[in-house]
Amino acid sequence: MPEGRGREGIAFIAFAPLGRGFLSGLISGPQDLPRADGRHRLPRFRPEAIGANQVIAGKVRSVAERLGATAAQVAIAWVLAQGDHVGAIPGTKTLRHLEENVAAGSLALPPDALAELDALPEPVGAR
Repeated sequence: MPEGRGREGIAFIAFAPLGRGFLSGLISGPQDLPRADGRHRLPRFRPEAIGANQVIAGKVRSVAERLGATAAQVAIAWVLAQGDHVGAIPGTKTLRHLEENVAAGSLALPPDALAELDALPEPVGAR
């Protein structure tokens, strides 16, 4: 089997592993998005979903604080921890965020943090 591939010989690339910015810890609700931002139309950013999804984001932030990392780094590191056949494509608009995202590749999540993140509920609202 080729290196870096799953059991079926394929790789998985996670698109928007930061939940379109939600898991970055910088968005607490629709008020944090520019007026014309397309995320206002996404179900996970609607007012009825924000509260439930904030609980998930809060737990990611909590893990990040314990590890001395950012929430974005923990979210990306969790995706990468799913296997050698898994990659991530986080969107970014700034050099600072790009550097932060790249650093997530070096973040080894300890077993207790992985277990805590694995136990989080599914987000509310379709993609």
